[in-house]
Amino acid sequence: MKSVNIGELAKALDARSWGDTSLPVTGAAEPAATGPVGPEGGVIAMAMSPKYAEALKPGSMAILAEGMDPEAYGLKAAIFAPRPRLLMAGLTRTFDPGLDIAPGIHPSAVVDPSAQIGADVAIGPLVVIGANVRIGAGSRIAAHVSIGRDSVLGENCVIHPGARIAHGVTAGDRFIMQPGASVGGDGFSFVTPEESGIEEIRRTLGARADIHAQHWTRIHSLGGVEIGDDVEMGANSTVDRGTIRSTRVGSGTKIDNLVQVGHNVEIGSDCLLCGLVGVAGSSRIGDRVVLAGQVGVSDNIVIGDDVIAGGATKIFSRVPAGRVILGHPAVKMETQMEIQKAMRRLPRFAQQLAKLQETVTRLLEKG
Repeated sequence: MKSVNIGELAKALDARSWGDTSLPVTGAAEPAATGPVGPEGGVIAMAMSPKYAEALKPGSMAILAEGMDPEAYGLKAAIFAPRPRLLMAGLTRTFDPGLDIAPGIHPSAVVDPSAQIGADVAIGPLVVIGANVRIGAGSRIAAHVSIGRDSVLGENCVIHPGARIAHGVTAGDRFIMQPGASVGGDGFSFVTPEESGIEEIRRTLGARADIHAQHWTRIHSLGGVEIGDDVEMGANSTVDRGTIRSTRVGSGTKIDNLVQVGHNVEIGSDCLLCGLVGVAGSSRIGDRVVLAGQVGVSDNIVIGDDVIAGGATKIFSRVPAGRVILGHPAVKMETQMEIQKAMRRLPRFAQQLAKLQETVTRLLEKG
């Protein structure tokens, strides 16, 4: 188990320490799981508000927010967090053991002789690496991963068990794929010999003239996928390859579990795509865009830089840069809040209307 003392940990986190800074820290825990710390050390609690700090045990160690009093909780040592969640990122990074993959290439792995494997790469059991693949130095490939021909991974990538990288995929340095993620599968692209029902209703906005049997013909995906540096993909998320040009994901973008990115999509840098987001083909998403859980983006949509879309928002048209949107269909967040307020008033309005109708009816009967 990794161990550093309070003073070293505070320095690594660029934070201020208090108390006995020589105490060893062996890991992190919630406040209720702490206990008195002896010379051998122990866990440090995340207690960055008084509500959480109430559960701390006397004699323990904790990370507190600036302004909190460690003596009031009977602590032996503390670290003060100027920005709690950022400090949490550093703390979890310090104690994360990472993937347990033995150095070198496991005997059961199948590596094409033409593949170029960088220095200090670890390749786990039952991995399959195709022709002309290039893997950068320091990367770690876990069990049951497959990497198709002509694909390229940068340095210090981490590919978790069961991830799939198809042929012709390029990813930059420090790319992380969680278990079951898939990059480079074919796009969902089909055509009918005659105008399809989908094309008809797009043209007529719903009217159907003639309904008849139709057969779907595959449009093959000849493009690849291009992924920048420091991109992460969550478990069972997918990025489809392009039809002719590549699907692109910009540097620093983070993709959550169960996200679907369609063919020819272009995603900018430092975006967040949260769980169950779906981005349909050929849409373009700017830099620093946040799509909260279950957001849907229609095909061929352009979303500007710095847009934030609240949970379950459905985007059917262009969104200007910097806008905060919500709802189905998407509108400005303040507009959606007014819509929700109005909807909550509808039952009362209905009752008032019914009473008004009764009054009018009585007056007409008398009249």
